[in-house]
Amino acid sequence: MSVIQPFKALRPLPIHAAAVASRPYDVLNSEEARVEAKGNGLSFLQVTKSEINLDPSIDTHSQAVYDKALENLTRLRHEGILLEEENACYYIYTLVMKGRSQTGLVCVSSVDDYENDLIKKHEFTRPEKEKDRIDHMCTIGAQTGNVFLAYRDVEAMHQCIEDWRSSHAPLFDFTAGDGIQHTIWRVNDPDTVQRMTTIFAEQVPCTYIADGHHRAASAAKAATAFPDSQNARFFLTTIFPASQLAILDYNRVIKELNGHSVDSLLAILKKDFIISPSAVAVSPTHLHQLGMYLEGKWYQLEAKEGTYGTDPIGVLDITIFTKLILEKHLDIEDQRTDKRIDFVGGIRGLSELEKRVDSGEMKIAFSFYPVSIEQLFAIADSGNVMPPKSTWFEPKLRDGLLTHLI
Repeated sequence: MSVIQPFKALRPLPIHAAAVASRPYDVLNSEEARVEAKGNGLSFLQVTKSEINLDPSIDTHSQAVYDKALENLTRLRHEGILLEEENACYYIYTLVMKGRSQTGLVCVSSVDDYENDLIKKHEFTRPEKEKDRIDHMCTIGAQTGNVFLAYRDVEAMHQCIEDWRSSHAPLFDFTAGDGIQHTIWRVNDPDTVQRMTTIFAEQVPCTYIADGHHRAASAAKAATAFPDSQNARFFLTTIFPASQLAILDYNRVIKELNGHSVDSLLAILKKDFIISPSAVAVSPTHLHQLGMYLEGKWYQLEAKEGTYGTDPIGVLDITIFTKLILEKHLDIEDQRTDKRIDFVGGIRGLSELEKRVDSGEMKIAFSFYPVSIEQLFAIADSGNVMPPKSTWFEPKLRDGLLTHLI
């Protein structure tokens, strides 16, 4: 069963929470981070993307960047912006985006559970991305990146969280510049803490990584650098019940047609898909329907019966796309490394696909129906992995509000 623990979070004083909170390090490039943190000396981006304080020409994976992160974290602590909790606590984290709310429990999860597959995965990780976060954690002695986990709903946990929220004032409550409201309650009553721990130990057989495979893998590997630290055997997670989660589409743009003309590509795609022109941008409404944008025109593609498998991986639209379009016609074998393909999170909208193609940067774009949380669970339970960049979770947890010291 799942092992979770409360922890002594490093957190901002409530008056500074909104200024400190920053978007996750991996959704911003260095230039975007510089712009976002400009004029805000408290932004936690100075810890998670500390290259913004250095010359733009610097290698973002150099030790100087990690040393700057430690310097900035130390400064925020010495100035009293961040403080360490006196006692180990759980935290309840509610995010509201466009009127839709989701609530999870912030805790630390066991590295042993990760290594024994009680924390289930559905994606491969890339060694260079792991190394970046390992070096970051080992230098600053902290995990700043929150791993987003999911679990099948447990009524006792839901009731425990709701009872606390309804009877206690929040520690933090603010609306960020993107319109997302972030509200966090501190659970510091020993009996309630024990009850939450027990519920997970008795009623949650496993959890699933929804977002943060690299953060989790890095935390597990970084633990070996701290052999005398029990804290390092746990890593920062926020765990949400499945019923509250929304997965957005994760779309694709491609630089070239592998020598095909528009007409020849449409002709060969008709062998596996029913293709219909569309006067409007295609946001697929069901499984096995794709949108395609090419030379200023949208097309709706329906995969024909018998062209795809029925197993948890084969039934995925992204698998259909990979096998019947990418590999079969565009000669793209590895989406993780091929420079001809890029990924566009659904939060950016279909207009972003049009923009990337119309600008001439890309030649063709594809839109997808979102993967469901049950599909994600089924794949993880089967021991399989999805093609890269198959799911986009929104809203995102903010960095800097709760940090785990190791």
